[in-house]
Amino acid sequence: MNPSDAVSALVGSKLKIALLGVLVVGGTVGGAFALGILGVPSVAAVDNTFGDVTNETTAIETDLVVSNPNPVGVGLDGVSVNYTVSMNDIEMAQGGREGVRVGTGNSTLELETRLRNEEIPPWWVSHVRNGERTTLDIDATATSDRLGRGVDFSRSREIQTDLLGAFNSDETRPVNADSPLTDDPVLYVNETRGEWGSVSESETPIDMAFTVYNPNFEPYAVTEIGYDITMNGVEMGSGQTEEGYVIPSESTETIEFTTALQNRHLDEWWVTHLDEDVRGHQVSGLRIEFHAVIEFPGGEEATVPLDALTYEETIETDIFGEGDDVRNGSDSSGSEGGGNETDDGTSDGDDTSGNETDDGTTENETDDGSDDGTENESDGDDDDGVLPV
Repeated sequence: MNPSDAVSALVGSKLKIALLGVLVVGGTVGGAFALGILGVPSVAAVDNTFGDVTNETTAIETDLVVSNPNPVGVGLDGVSVNYTVSMNDIEMAQGGREGVRVGTGNSTLELETRLRNEEIPPWWVSHVRNGERTTLDIDATATSDRLGRGVDFSRSREIQTDLLGAFNSDETRPVNADSPLTDDPVLYVNETRGEWGSVSESETPIDMAFTVYNPNFEPYAVTEIGYDITMNGVEMGSGQTEEGYVIPSESTETIEFTTALQNRHLDEWWVTHLDEDVRGHQVSGLRIEFHAVIEFPGGEEATVPLDALTYEETIETDIFGEGDDVRNGSDSSGSEGGGNETDDGTSDGDDTSGNETDDGTTENETDDGSDDGTENESDGDDDDGVLPV
């Protein structure tokens, strides 16, 4: 740089600092932004976790990181932030804050919303109807009263479960009556099948089928099959079949019946699902126990626990990907690819969608619910993810 250029740069820098001081001291921060002297703060990261859980509500704690590129703090008294959490388009929680202020560098705004536990049953119905898939949408809107503008920041995440998959089995299991009225085994179960029925607002049916074999020389009548369903020890449903079945001697028969979870108990289960002391955070144990009432050829009846058919499945979820930030990077480009994100907010191109958890569930994460994972930040103009002032 030649001497004349250096002098010009120095004079320009001093003039810029002086003008900045006049505008900030004079309270015309908006003018400083308009002249390009102050950079516009942007949303840098969002991190969500579950907080305290009661029988009625579940706290969702959100750290919204705002990046201020300016050497001075900026008062944003006219800025409000609204925040909504939806699961399969069902609004679960809503909150916000007014009079937001940020210092230099990165500032963390701590927000808390309350998920109403009474919304868990409607969400569950949508989850099962959607093939055990849930799309979690987190939408934040920052609005400036001073400029009459707003910028949206959104994040989407897909949660998938498979509660009944392991129930489908071709394993042969003996059924013992442990009764002096007959020799064991009284039956063999050669196959079990289960799938969700037509879910309603009040209950979630499971259509089941047992293929059983009678190894004896006399037919057996199964007058009743009963069931008890629990999730983390919470009683979800119980009942029995309304019709009987005859298993001919040395023959195979398919017994079909329907069990059901009572949806009114789901909010009670939800509290245990988030309780670290029950099975772990966001961990549940599904258990279905069966019994049969068998009528022997002589007319005697015995209630036989079908212990070999007891179904147990561990349910693990990571709804927010807790501890994982969504970062735009220093360029505030407002986009994230579907691959692994690097430190500067760009994608390295690796496909990280559909990460498999220990129980076989997948949790695909994007930033606007679309497959490409691009983040939705728009108020009609391209604001590059900035927080308006």
